[in-house]
Amino acid sequence: MQQLPPSQYIFPNPIEADPEGHGFICIGADLSPSTLFEAYTHGLFPWFNEDEPICWWSPEPRCIIEPQAYKPSKSLIRNMKKHDYQITVNHAFENVIRSCSLPRNYANETWISEDIIQGYCALFEAGYAYSVEVWEQEKLVGGLYGVTIGTGCFGESMFSIKTDVSKMAFYTLMLIGQENKLPWIDCQLVNEHLSSLGASTLSRQIYLKSLQDVIITPSINWKSYQERVFSSKTIAVFAKLDG
Repeated sequence: MQQLPPSQYIFPNPIEADPEGHGFICIGADLSPSTLFEAYTHGLFPWFNEDEPICWWSPEPRCIIEPQAYKPSKSLIRNMKKHDYQITVNHAFENVIRSCSLPRNYANETWISEDIIQGYCALFEAGYAYSVEVWEQEKLVGGLYGVTIGTGCFGESMFSIKTDVSKMAFYTLMLIGQENKLPWIDCQLVNEHLSSLGASTLSRQIYLKSLQDVIITPSINWKSYQERVFSSKTIAVFAKLDG
């Protein structure tokens, strides 16, 4: 993990900047690793269209999922046993984020611009981002990526080109969260898909208070996961990363 230089930008307190809880906090800055680090440690994340200036958000309430409470569906377990995909961590971050940036069948546009890709890839190189990949032999068929600071784990986006494979990556992330006793994984904004996976919400005030605790704790040892290849079948049978 690299020691980042101090950010040249100071972000406002979300509660003071947005007392009515609309979620929009400020505009401007850049997407350098130092700026992204500063934003996430203050409860903000970037969200904007490619032709817009950089917008920073801190929603009220905050969507989170508690790894200890996560329960995979029976259909997911059946698919994990049936296909036996290989699952890795931090093996193909740029491929994952670029796959997440592609248009979906339900939307022609994506918020993951080339600037976002470059910014988060640089953050990954500095040691403050992660990815989970799902492979069918040599082909990347699904995955997710996010930001990691201390034991703060922030989910960003996921993709799949096979049934349930993004959920397999998500299950793997939940098991990493369980092993490291993470109080929550940040999912940012509530939506139907996240709710179906067991997500809940915290008030912004409670989230920001908890955030200050997790970002100063020792970091997750991502290298220990990066050095292994996991089997979806093994995970499904034993409900843990190693059988």
